[in-house]
Amino acid sequence: MAREAVYQQSDPRDPGDQDATPEKLGGSSAKSMDTPDPPDTPDGSDGLNPSPDENDGKLRPTRLDEMVGQRDVIERLKIAIGAAMRRSEPLGHVLFDGPPGLGKTTFATVIPAEMGTTIQMANGAGLSAPKDLLPYLTNVSSHSVLFIDEIHRVPKAVEEYLYTAMEDYRIDIVLGEGVNARTLNFELQPFTLIGATTRAGMLSAPLRDRFQIREHLGWYSENQLTDLVLRNAKKLSIEVEQAAAAEIARRSRSTPRLANNRLHWVRDYAQVRAKGIVTIGVARDALDMIGIDRLGLDKQDRNYLETLIRVFAGGPSGLEAIAHTMNVSSDTLEDEVEPFLLRSELIVRTRRGRIATTKAFEHLKMQPPLNS
Repeated sequence: MAREAVYQQSDPRDPGDQDATPEKLGGSSAKSMDTPDPPDTPDGSDGLNPSPDENDGKLRPTRLDEMVGQRDVIERLKIAIGAAMRRSEPLGHVLFDGPPGLGKTTFATVIPAEMGTTIQMANGAGLSAPKDLLPYLTNVSSHSVLFIDEIHRVPKAVEEYLYTAMEDYRIDIVLGEGVNARTLNFELQPFTLIGATTRAGMLSAPLRDRFQIREHLGWYSENQLTDLVLRNAKKLSIEVEQAAAAEIARRSRSTPRLANNRLHWVRDYAQVRAKGIVTIGVARDALDMIGIDRLGLDKQDRNYLETLIRVFAGGPSGLEAIAHTMNVSSDTLEDEVEPFLLRSELIVRTRRGRIATTKAFEHLKMQPPLNS
């Protein structure tokens, strides 16, 4: 199971990062763990060694003022950060929740940059036991940030370690076993825990309530994504017309991550087929080539709708029946395909099954059955 390594935004020689666990406690430094490469920093490096041109690192904002969208969230964070810095206190613990691709990790990397501190990054799936969490907690420096992505996947035993760490900046380490066991209280530097989750409902109430700041990230508007595409096109040194940026935004499902992915593909297409200039015609041809239509549906989305309409006369039909007909796992349809179709009002889900809406028939240019 992969575990994220320490990710530094400032000088790794900062003495504030040298508060390691004594070796006799059995906790090794998070920097020395044999782990995969850490995520890219906002400036495109891995935090320890310079990295070559990494797309995600180049496009990720480094300051709050550089971010597009989520203005209400940004304003509240600016107030909280400003107040904490005036009091010379750590920022209150922050929880970001929302669908994938809306900027939870970006916020987590921008906040320490705004505060001029360091950040460690971990993943909830990699913290399978308390011993996996100890190196991160014992290496926090004063006012630094510990970011745990997919925090809803943290096991209960690890979660209970976080309770005292978040409230009292203290952890209790048990040494030995049986009658020879003893407990050692280890004081931590004041720090900020930032959690990110796509499933806030899976967090236990005791953990959720320990976050003083909780922000839900919403979908982006077409205008916001257009602005995002134009900004990132400049970072990628490619000329994109306003209408082309709007076309890319329109087909990106209100999600910045998908807008960046579409932009990268359109850039590749333009450099090979259109002399590096992205016009609206080039953008449409590039996205049509990979099967992304004007609503942002891909081939599998349209195959789902066509199956529901052609085979089941628009429904109602059960998910398993559609999955078997398409020869696709029902979990894939429920987790990857249906959420966007439901949000786009192309299907409705009832007790009797899935039903295609009038909008779905119109989009596919198919006639609804006479008895519908």
